[in-house]
Amino acid sequence: MSEKGTGEQGTGDRAASGPVVELRNVVKTFGGSAGRVQALSDIDLSINAGEFISLIGPSGCGKSTLLRIVGDLISPTSGDVIVNGKPAHRARLDRDYGMVFQAPVLFDWRSIQANVELPLEILGLSRTERRERAERMLDLVELGEFRAHHPWQLSGGMQQRAAIARALTLEPKLLLMDEPFGALDEMTRERLNAELLRIWERSGSTVVFVTHSISEATFLSTRVVVMSPRPGRIAAVVDVDLPQPRNADTREEPRFFELVTEVRDRLREGGLDEESTAPGEGELIVAEETP
Repeated sequence: MSEKGTGEQGTGDRAASGPVVELRNVVKTFGGSAGRVQALSDIDLSINAGEFISLIGPSGCGKSTLLRIVGDLISPTSGDVIVNGKPAHRARLDRDYGMVFQAPVLFDWRSIQANVELPLEILGLSRTERRERAERMLDLVELGEFRAHHPWQLSGGMQQRAAIARALTLEPKLLLMDEPFGALDEMTRERLNAELLRIWERSGSTVVFVTHSISEATFLSTRVVVMSPRPGRIAAVVDVDLPQPRNADTREEPRFFELVTEVRDRLREGGLDEESTAPGEGELIVAEETP
């Protein structure tokens, strides 16, 4: 995987190279003994190469469902999903994806190095190539010195970095992330946000990221896609014009607070109400963003 230079210019150059994901009139309906539930309705979205897109909305609005449709883990009821100019199923077979979920899903009996090598082992790559790719990605996420450790010897944040390294060994053009930092404490989460931006810049991947945190979405993204309550629709798309690279000082800038407020307002306009964010029902994290 070639490394990209950091900075605003590099991000802009990548974003100019065309769409990686195109969603056209995507609808998803689940059916069962309890009846039919429409999860998504008329989703239209184009994601350019090199973008960092966050999906945000109330619990149950279909964010994770949409992510799984993009990744071809589930199929839409209707509509088209094009990834790298091909149907999503073909893109998955071509290994164009890397995926990271909330739980790192590492095997305790395997070293961190062996965990990161696992997808390459399944694909039948040679031991030398597996080792070289895994070592390169572990160095990228700054876990090189921990490659011989086991997951139970690492913190939750370090385990998530290992999961990101594992996804990147496939050298994906598209990295799909479903609330990967949702279970972490606030300080660890903010630190990993900054590290994820560094990894994104250097890897050259396009990222689609699901989160409940307005602050996290604003800090990370080039665009924030705001979704309405079920059936999930795209209520608004907020362009995030914060300069790169971003760091802890970015969260103190007036423009950051302006964008946080804009995302929050778009959520409210999209139909977010008190019931949607009741405690225990996936409350959106908004308290820490108030200036």
